[in-house]
Amino acid sequence: MNMFSTRKPEPQPSTPPPPPPVVPVPQPNGASAPAKSGNVLSRGVSIKGSVKFSDQLLIDGEVEGAIDSIGALTIAENGFIRGEVRAKSVKLQGKVEGNISATERCELVAGCTLHGDVEAPRLVVDENAIFLGSAKVGAPK
Repeated sequence: MNMFSTRKPEPQPSTPPPPPPVVPVPQPNGASAPAKSGNVLSRGVSIKGSVKFSDQLLIDGEVEGAIDSIGALTIAENGFIRGEVRAKSVKLQGKVEGNISATERCELVAGCTLHGDVEAPRLVVDENAIFLGSAKVGAPK
């Protein structure tokens, strides 16, 4: 067995390692989308005034005022909104007192309460959701 070798080690590439792979997140319609980290308004946080965001927001606290976005809004089960909601998509698990306008999709899940009207091209309402208002569903003319 040879203890010393005349062989030189191969140089390591100076490029950084590739980023970790994006994990797909299953969607309700069976499609998958890349996982994104969004913003969170935590339980116990209360905002009076308007809220604007562009990507994703999860609200588990309280907002009194308008919410306006081109992104996806999730109102968690402890979330409470008193005001108008406008976003690309809205998933309601908590409570909203006001109208919701979604440009793509609105989903009312079991246990949620909506006191207001909904306008969206697609509306999904669970049989255990409380919805007191009217709905305008379909593509805008």
